[in-house]
Amino acid sequence: MSIYQIGILGTPTAELRADLCSTLGDMVSAFGLRLESDVAVLDPTAILSHSPKAALAAVWFGGPTHDTASVAAAEMLVRENLPIIPVVAELKDFIPHVPAFLHFANGMSLSSAGPRLERLASALLECVGLLRHQRRVFISYRRDEAAAAALHLHEALTAAGFDVFLDSYSVRPAEDFQAVLWHRLCDSDVMVMLDTPGFFASRWTPKEIGRALAKNIAILGVVWPGHTPARTSQMREPIFLKSEDLQGADGPLAPAASERIRVAIERLRSRSLAIRHAVLAGVLRSGAEAIGGSVDGVGARRALAVRVPQLTEYLRVFPAVGVPSAETFQEIAEHGMEPGSSSTVPVLLYDHVGLHASWQKHLDWLQQNLKVVRVLRASQAAWDLADWEA
Repeated sequence: MSIYQIGILGTPTAELRADLCSTLGDMVSAFGLRLESDVAVLDPTAILSHSPKAALAAVWFGGPTHDTASVAAAEMLVRENLPIIPVVAELKDFIPHVPAFLHFANGMSLSSAGPRLERLASALLECVGLLRHQRRVFISYRRDEAAAAALHLHEALTAAGFDVFLDSYSVRPAEDFQAVLWHRLCDSDVMVMLDTPGFFASRWTPKEIGRALAKNIAILGVVWPGHTPARTSQMREPIFLKSEDLQGADGPLAPAASERIRVAIERLRSRSLAIRHAVLAGVLRSGAEAIGGSVDGVGARRALAVRVPQLTEYLRVFPAVGVPSAETFQEIAEHGMEPGSSSTVPVLLYDHVGLHASWQKHLDWLQQNLKVVRVLRASQAAWDLADWEA
């Protein structure tokens, strides 16, 4: 049985359905999953008999008519408080092309969903827990060479629903600039590197690249016209700008160029998060095996079943990419206990290196006072698991 399920409702064209399935297949493959076998695509009839143990989200492709089977499936999803995303050709068609009982749900137009429905696919995978809901991007650039382009990209990506870190806008007065910068870098899905001729001559930009690589954060290189990048091996799918892509020496970017960057981020984001999750899982596995334990399975929302010698019950460990928050605690608490299970309190696994000291203090406070989730630092996994008590 698939532990992730995506429903397709409404009146999609054959092309829309094919594009969505193709993009979903590409994205879930980064997690070592296969569409249909691991991530099932359900029609309206299959949704009505879906397994309650699987994570389910659906899309409603709007149109002037609503077929009976899709309406019945969508009504059931609403009753069960499961996510459904309405999609219409243009937002002005939302009311007439979406059933009234779905008007509460925020939707998207086909133009904002991406040329191959990348944004829609990401949103569906966020709803089932394969991708995190936070959509965070870090822009690395040299101010005297790309300031206007960085600002334009900050505005364009923010409008597209990303939380974008730009050093000149994202650090509040009196804060420790460098500590905040590293903290936000740790919580980014993708780094966008504006690769200008003098990028690596700066004092700080090489450090940003190095620490992004140390955290396994994917780097999207945006290469200036006529510039030959010095470190192409560090870039994932570099975008080479042409002279017409810049409206000045340091920007801003032409709209078509910023759209190419946005689409590339959507596609790269799933691979970046999958790699970081795999690294966390690998560190945990090594730690468990070092003390005679093991990681024996993966469940919904990528929870790991971890056995340690001194416990009779498995630990259910949830690797959290980036910076955990109170919301992370809530999600793990809600999904961490199997129905009818007597297993131990769920465990949040995270990488604390680079996080702001005040945030680590906040996480310690949450664990001590909420007591619904226990916390395990990846770098201390073996040490802490050896002394783990029920």
